Amino acid sequence: MNRSLALLVTLTLPIIARAENWPQWRGPENNGVSKESGLPTSWGEGKNVAWKLKMPGIAGSTPAIWGDRIFLTSADGKDLVAMCVKTDGKILWSKKVGVSARGAIRKDEGNDAGASPSTDGKHVYFFFGSGDLACFDFEGNQVWTKNVQKDYGKFSIQHGMHISPLLHEDRLYVVLLTNGGHWVAALDKATGSEIWKHERKSDAKGESREAYSSPILWTTGKEPCIVVLGCDYTTAHRLSDGGEIWRLTELNPKEGYSSALRIIASPVATADELIVPTARGGIIVGMKPGATGNVNASSPYELWRKPKGAPDVPSPLLHDGIVYLVRENGTIQVWDAATGKEFYQERLHADRYRTSPVIADGKIITVSRDGTFHVIKAGPKFELIAQSNLQDVFTASPAISGKRIYMRGYDSLYALEQSKK
Repeated sequence: MNRSLALLVTLTLPIIARAENWPQWRGPENNGVSKESGLPTSWGEGKNVAWKLKMPGIAGSTPAIWGDRIFLTSADGKDLVAMCVKTDGKILWSKKVGVSARGAIRKDEGNDAGASPSTDGKHVYFFFGSGDLACFDFEGNQVWTKNVQKDYGKFSIQHGMHISPLLHEDRLYVVLLTNGGHWVAALDKATGSEIWKHERKSDAKGESREAYSSPILWTTGKEPCIVVLGCDYTTAHRLSDGGEIWRLTELNPKEGYSSALRIIASPVATADELIVPTARGGIIVGMKPGATGNVNASSPYELWRKPKGAPDVPSPLLHDGIVYLVRENGTIQVWDAATGKEFYQERLHADRYRTSPVIADGKIITVSRDGTFHVIKAGPKFELIAQSNLQDVFTASPAISGKRIYMRGYDSLYALEQSKK
């Protein structure tokens, strides 16, 4: 084929858009932001549901997606299993990784399958509340497994271990914040062997010594760092050795101290700003990069600090200079990211909210435990686009890939896609 003909064939071939992967619980950048478009805005039984797959048991973990593979955790009786489902809705494999010792948590809030898996496109990593951590290849062959309770002490945490490990480059970063010990550790993702561990000091008391918040990577103009929230502080750690770079203080002030401030929501960041929530309507802070040492309310590295407003469970969403917070009671709060000034707040639905909001194609997606979904136009003014419902219980956040929204309910996994009719 000559060059002119080859060029003509290339130009006339249809352009096929590659699906964006969703490799971890909050998406490609670990912030709940998707670049996908063409997604449905409403759905229900018989409407914009490409398929629905019955799950073997409950879980609150968000699926990880790479290409045509969907990875999930689940209970299966007392067993804790790692699963792979193809994007056509067929189960490819299911592997037992551990055994749950406690069953349901607070009757219906979750179980030991709460941490979300993550993948690098070749291997996938699963962590369970039993302490079992395992790596599989895409065909379901186990590469390595270990139980972190043997290395870092027995878990002692009221509502179970749900912190999702952070996968970055050649390492898997594991954070454990329980009464059994406070640790940040880096593991070799190829073998599971420890590269370093750092004991994270805290003088927190009571239930405040426990946390459920997952770590994030904050990539700024300087060296990237791991940000860990919980146990009365937020800390930044060097990737090289886990050493502490800075510590955000006064999140649980000594005056009026709460021994029940266990933090569940995770922080969220852009290159220019970090949003740090606490819990139970408490303090929330906006930080800029560059800090070292202790950072308090009077620090120049704090952009703003609000004495109340933090969600209890859902993590914040930060996009295009706006912070979106969904409170546990169904109220959405929308603030200016630079100043913390409130644009609006609106009550969406009277139910418990456990999932974190996501954004795609200029639209915010929220979901309550009882399966009530709201799609809201992104921006400083409230504009409801659509409300939908699925008959299931949802504590897992949405995952987006290939013009689909994937929702992991207690009963089923749903693939939501705009109907071509």
